[in-house]
This record gives sequence, C-alpha cells and structure tokens, in this order.
Amino acid sequence: MDRRIAAAAARPISAAEAAGLVRSGMWLDYGGGLCQPDEFDKALAARRHDLRDVKIRTCLSTRPRAVLEEDPEGQHFYGLSLHFSGYDRRKHDAGRMGYLPVNLGEIPDYYRRFIPPVDVLVLRTCRMDADGYFNFSAANIWHRASVEQAKCVIVEVTDGLPYCLGIDNAVHISEVDFILEGDNQPAPVLPNPPASDVDRAVGRLIAAQIEDGSCLQIGIGGMPNAVCTELLDSPAKDLGVNTEMMTDGIVDLYRAGRITGARKQVHPGKLTYTFALGSADLYATLHRNPDFLCLPVDQTNLPVSIMANDRVISINNTTQMDLQGQAASESDGLRHISGTGGQLQFVRGAYASKNGKSFICLSSTFERRGERKSRIALHLTQGNIVTTPRTDVMYVVTEYGIVNLKGKSVPERAQALISIAHPDFREDLTRQAYEHRLLPHGFTF
Repeated sequence: MDRRIAAAAARPISAAEAAGLVRSGMWLDYGGGLCQPDEFDKALAARRHDLRDVKIRTCLSTRPRAVLEEDPEGQHFYGLSLHFSGYDRRKHDAGRMGYLPVNLGEIPDYYRRFIPPVDVLVLRTCRMDADGYFNFSAANIWHRASVEQAKCVIVEVTDGLPYCLGIDNAVHISEVDFILEGDNQPAPVLPNPPASDVDRAVGRLIAAQIEDGSCLQIGIGGMPNAVCTELLDSPAKDLGVNTEMMTDGIVDLYRAGRITGARKQVHPGKLTYTFALGSADLYATLHRNPDFLCLPVDQTNLPVSIMANDRVISINNTTQMDLQGQAASESDGLRHISGTGGQLQFVRGAYASKNGKSFICLSSTFERRGERKSRIALHLTQGNIVTTPRTDVMYVVTEYGIVNLKGKSVPERAQALISIAHPDFREDLTRQAYEHRLLPHGFTF
C-alpha cells in the first residue's frame, strides 16, 4: 500500500471550517457508495453563494446531495458520477449531473495515472481503530488510490457504518489532514424489490447452469438476485463468491450454507467483494465478519483477477440487445441510466476462467406509454451505448430460454436471439432479419 503523508498531524475540524477550505474552480471527490459525506455536504451547500465552478466526483449516491438540492439551477456545483444510482439519474435528467465512462476495475489506475490530484477528498468512514486506521466500511472500491493522490484528505467519522474486514480497506491517520464529526445515522439502505415472474423464470434457467464449486458474480437488480433465490433450491454446493457488489441475495446463500469458497483458487473460504449496498441486515452480516473480504476494485474486477478462479459465473442485466448480440446496458438512447460498471470486465473474466460462463439477462419486453415493445431488436435504439460488444457476449437469457452466442455467425445469432424473444415479436424480427440480410434466403442454420 502506498502511503500519503499529510503535511501536519490530523486535527479536528467543524463542517463549516471544512467547507471553508473549498475555493471556486476546485475539483472535489465524495467517493462512492456508503463513503459519501453528509455533514460536509450540507455545510458546503450553505456556502454556495460564495462559490462557482466547483466539480464534485461521486458514484452511486445513496442519499440526496445537498450541494445539488440547494443549487437547482447549477450556478455553483456540478456532479460527475462514475456510476448512476436512481438519484444520480434524476439529477442527470435535470442537467445537474454528468457521467464519467469507466470500467470500474480500472478506476484506481485512472486516479494514479490520468485524473489530476483532487483538491479536496472527503470520505465518510468508521471511527479510528486501535491501529490508527479509519475503515472504509463496505466501500473499498478505489478509495486508496484517491487518498494517495489527493491534495487534502478529510474523513467524516461515524458510528453508523459497518466495519468491514478487507485488504487496503482503510486510510491511516498519518495520511489524514482533518477529522470531521459525522451525524452517526445508519448506513443508507437499498430496497430489494420482490422478484417478478419473469425474474424467477430467468433465475431458474441460469441456476440450472451453475455447477458445484462455481465462483459467483451477481450484478445489481432483481433478475440477477433471483438467481440466488433459485440456487437455494438447486443441488449446487461449495459455491464461491468474487463479486463487485455484495447483495442480500448472496448473503442468503451464505447463511444457507451453500457458499463455502472451498474450491476458490484466490482467497479460498472468503466471499470477496469491493462494495455492498442493501438492507440493514446485510450490513450487520458484514460487520467484522471474517468470512467476508472487502477488496480494492482492481482486485475484484480486472479480468486477470477474475479469471484466476475456476468456474466463474458472471450474471448481469441488460436493457436492450440487437440481433447480432450487442448489449446496451447503461442508456436509453442518449439518456444515461446507470454505467458500464463491471459488466464488460466480468463478461471477459468469466470467459477466460477455466470452465467459466457469463450470462446477460433481460426480460423479453417492456412497456412505454402503454405500448409493449421487444427488448430484442433488429438494431439498438439510436444513441444507445454498447456496454458489451457482440464479440464478448456468451449466454443470453430471457424468460423464454437461453442461447449461447460464442462461435456463432451473424445468421445463427439472429436466429438464436429471435428464438428467445417474446413470441408476439418473433415474426416481425424474422422478417426484418431477412430484409436487412442478417438471414440469407434459401439456407438453414
């Protein structure tokens, strides 16, 4: 671990004093997930009329940000997110938030090589432990790299976060400039909506493909989490976990004894992850639990790290796929929805893993303004961002079936994807595929 050395011994500071360190034109970093500051955020918002052109980098905002709420016209602050939460998406729709395109596992390298040193880094952390460390809780991600490069480091300490065991999951007091007393409110929760019939159907199809000793990555959303529910009733045993996000579904499998990690090649016996979002029960399970290991994101998400375990199973959502297999998972045309996250890296890492499998799942249809539409389409919506290229997509799953695109020609891909589209759209998709020469006349595949 590279250590930043603070210019002077860390000293206590009030929220107002800390906000007073910010000048117009500065770049700030609020970190991601559970580490986003609250008291500093409110104090900085109160100074808005003194400031202009302040950019704040963040990720997966879990609560409304005062700097954006108190500056609705965007005259003082602008947010830039590395991955959108629902709140971030709404602020983007309002013109208050931008997106920074990333592969999540590469972000530590971005901080060390490409992003100029941030002027002020503010992270919400656990209180200092007996060894002088402020734990990052369930949000290791790239925080070590951002600490190393920051001009000023402020920790906002709280009793409200779980203390999560891990590697490089803390900042030492010798690296900190100021210590700010937080509000001690509990960690924000992410509700788990009930699985739909479609989610459960997709979950059953994927669960049937998971073998003993598989190492799981479960993406965000109801559909990937439905796989965990189905695995509770499957014969698969001795499962392992190396995932980006720790979820309630994974914890349910852990409590049921289905996850042992005994067959993992890297960190055997441990459930490895880089951040967690979910229920209070999830956070309580993670608190000082030696079975869980919170790692920097380049140790969980880089393909070279993923492939080091055998039988990796990667499960992620998409919102649209064309007949050649391009997965658009982060936008709706030019409207940004989420982010690339770790999807592409886990797709590639799972494929490179010995006997690994990657699954991209989607419901066959969606409704917009009362009209039902197919998520599998001749071509992507204009402006849609390709998250996973056709060359990388392996298994595709809807409630109507599962197909493997690896090694298949364009005609074979089109035919396979039409077979798992909603039956009401298959005839039109077939006609379009012939019209645009994705399917040749007079040949069978």
